[in-house]
Amino acid sequence: MKNTFGNSITLTIYGESHGASVGAVIDGLPAGIPVDTNFISKQLELRRPEGAISTSRKEKDEFTIESGVFEGKTTGSPILIRIPNCDTRSSDYTRDLPRPSHADYTAYVKYNGCEDYRGGGHFSGRITAALVAAGGILIPMLNEKGIKIGTHIKKIYNKFDRDFGDISQDIDLLNTKKFAVLDESVESEFTNTILEAKIEGDSVGGVLETAVLGLPCGVGEPWFDSVESMLSHALFSIPAVKGVEFGAGFSITDMKGSSANDQIKNDNGKIVTLTNNNGGLNGGISNGMPIIFRTAVKPTPTIYKEQSTVNLDTNENATLLSNGRHDPCIVQRARVVVDSVTALVLCDLLNQKFGSDGWK
Repeated sequence: MKNTFGNSITLTIYGESHGASVGAVIDGLPAGIPVDTNFISKQLELRRPEGAISTSRKEKDEFTIESGVFEGKTTGSPILIRIPNCDTRSSDYTRDLPRPSHADYTAYVKYNGCEDYRGGGHFSGRITAALVAAGGILIPMLNEKGIKIGTHIKKIYNKFDRDFGDISQDIDLLNTKKFAVLDESVESEFTNTILEAKIEGDSVGGVLETAVLGLPCGVGEPWFDSVESMLSHALFSIPAVKGVEFGAGFSITDMKGSSANDQIKNDNGKIVTLTNNNGGLNGGISNGMPIIFRTAVKPTPTIYKEQSTVNLDTNENATLLSNGRHDPCIVQRARVVVDSVTALVLCDLLNQKFGSDGWK
């Protein structure tokens, strides 16, 4: 099982949904990086369920940094962050009836029935708390270098938020919000859509759109470690993510080259492009323009409707009505997870280009 991501700065995750704890080990960070535990708590709060549009499982996410930080700064040794699980209800789960569109069946086959099936075990979205805690250290590192990340809820089911406008102002706005929309008038539309699905015993998905501002030109590697490759690798590791596109994405196929190309000009000594259809990336390398990408998040697979499955003990067809506590939509909670894994990728790529002294 592969649980480590990164080349120069690495992140290892551990834990299960109903185990004693979940957590992360960050390795490769230089010494002397400030660590603000209040900011980590704030980031975890953005991921935490809230109100009728979320799961009734309430975890406090009271984390402990058990190594790698002393007197408020990194020491250069691995950082271990542990987050206890407190609000579990394992009786809601059974191994013999795999839940449709979860990893229950594939994990059962891969691990020969030895996997922890409770709440999805190691495949659970609960593990993303560890990613967010790590992001609480990495995002401020980027901010200190003038690099900002912001994600908004572009779409819930068939309702849409507006596009990014003034990206710097929009990122600042998003980072003050629990429910990350740019147009405040759509928040009620989004929440009502989620609540309608919940009343029906169903769920909805959506799209998150992310902007990165301030990444210098020349970051990334061609081919296998391109910025797109590394970001996609990390983003697809988030449970429920089913699609990633950069810039104009698939709609660029509706254009001719004359309109798809991002023409270049000198703007008072700075090289910029007139459009940003490539999402700030050429040849897998940042070109200095804002990086823009969108992430598709599927509807939560656990729904309160009877569904077909197979009894793994008897190999006979069966039906399942789930009892677990789950969100009718996870898009709004996944926003901070996307920010966190984006920060991990960018810190790793920057460390490869500039070395650890580049953070001073």
